[in-house]
Amino acid sequence: MAVDPQQGTDPRAGTPAAIVEGRTSLGIELGSTRIKAVLIGPDGAAVASGSHDWENQLVDRMWTYSLDAVWDGLRSCVASLRDDAERRHGVRPTTVGGLGVSAMMHGYLAFDDDGELLVPFRTWRNTTTERAAGELTELFGQNIPLRWSVAHLYQAVLDDEPHVARVRTLTTLAGYVHRRLTGRHVLGVGDASGMFPVDPQTRDYDARMLGQLDELLSERRPGMPAVRDLLPEVLVAGQEAGRLTEEGAALLDPSGTLRAGIPMCPPEGDAGTGMVATNAVAPRTGNVSVGTSIFAMVVLERPLERVHHELDVVTTPAGDLVAMVHCNNGASELGAWAEVFGQFAAALGRPAEPDAVFGALLGAALDGDADGGGLLAYNYLSGEPITGLTEGRPLIVRSPGSRLTLANFMRTQVLSAFGTLSLGMRVLEGEGVQLDTLYAHGGMFRTAGVAQRLLAAAVRAPVGVARTASEGGPWGMAVLAGYLGAGGGQDLDSYLRAHVFAGSAVDVVEPDAADVAGFTTFLERYVAGLAIEQAATTVELD
Repeated sequence: MAVDPQQGTDPRAGTPAAIVEGRTSLGIELGSTRIKAVLIGPDGAAVASGSHDWENQLVDRMWTYSLDAVWDGLRSCVASLRDDAERRHGVRPTTVGGLGVSAMMHGYLAFDDDGELLVPFRTWRNTTTERAAGELTELFGQNIPLRWSVAHLYQAVLDDEPHVARVRTLTTLAGYVHRRLTGRHVLGVGDASGMFPVDPQTRDYDARMLGQLDELLSERRPGMPAVRDLLPEVLVAGQEAGRLTEEGAALLDPSGTLRAGIPMCPPEGDAGTGMVATNAVAPRTGNVSVGTSIFAMVVLERPLERVHHELDVVTTPAGDLVAMVHCNNGASELGAWAEVFGQFAAALGRPAEPDAVFGALLGAALDGDADGGGLLAYNYLSGEPITGLTEGRPLIVRSPGSRLTLANFMRTQVLSAFGTLSLGMRVLEGEGVQLDTLYAHGGMFRTAGVAQRLLAAAVRAPVGVARTASEGGPWGMAVLAGYLGAGGGQDLDSYLRAHVFAGSAVDVVEPDAADVAGFTTFLERYVAGLAIEQAATTVELD
């Protein structure tokens, strides 16, 4: 075994031994633009990582990923992690103490009796289920978002799609990968709560609503299996969800390095892993995850009093109620502009790394007028249910009197990324939901103090960023995998506070009064200008 060059100076000098002996945990997350794996040691610190970039496709007006792309990406990601472990510590992991898979939540993966996919994976990004979501919301008395699996199923029934007669199982992307790795049709409660409403008392699908839907479907599709029989079994954090099979190990690592038999925790959604990664699983805490989409999760002290189309009711990985503000559009448009400015720098003969370009542009935003100088932008690459848009058109709009500068342009882009989220958070305020601190994670927060400060203005609450925030959801999934073996009967919140986040540094920014006033002015302009965005979606530009 090669000697770790950090031995003698690194407080984690035993890392190579921990890797060889399998005293580590591995989390893999299939995000919207990247598949990432993080290996953590017994103390929860990341010791190796790997990644693979991928992108969704618009096929027949549906956002999707092919299953071949899923497995090609997973193999590439695991190989990348294995190489990183050898480069950093001189050893290659052959086993781990716990393994977990997470992925983008919701969507529709329907299979027949033979396990064959019946229609291409319909991701959370699709907004074709408006009628189904509306009817189910009225039936259940709970908001059913467009992207939930049950909305996709019922819309397929309403549209009389031929494949419906052959549906025998439904799952999410994380649930699909987990089943191929273990043979078990299960799902963590947080991800399950984005397939079908969950009863917080039983930590299982709501029995009343299951009965209501079965009755409705029996009228439209006589002989269709009971909905419960289609859905995965629900598990909570800390329960074993099977073990990695020989076939599963070969799927992840065709080289044969990774051994079978690894215990696996319940597969989860990226919202749940974000909550774990930010230590936001207790009431009065919440987190914001910024990526291709942007969403806030706020753990509730009591159920919401009314149904709001802006708010999903889901759960933590432990099964506690959460109000979720999910916006289909996040930082992608900001990233696109950063790429344009990077190309401009290269054209001037001064090429710069993407992170440097992004950081410089974000830093410029702090020098802009508090309201963005009268500019208006929409980051809508796809439809946005919260604001009633079924399609998106990224826009930058200004009046003759607006002040177009780089600082105002970038500030407006950042404010735009938080615009729809702010509308949903204001609905939570109207419900009287109390929030002590909102914890943020995602690439936007690698540039210290910019996105964090403007987010605090948008949500009118303190925003904290932990030093571990850059690890994100894959690290949170690895922590859940570690909790499987090390929880020792502790509830998830206690385990996180005592074993993972004890003494961890968190930078908290309070809302600045001038920023709040500026964002309020911007948001008024943002709401008024939605008519422009709506009109733009009626024009075919492709």
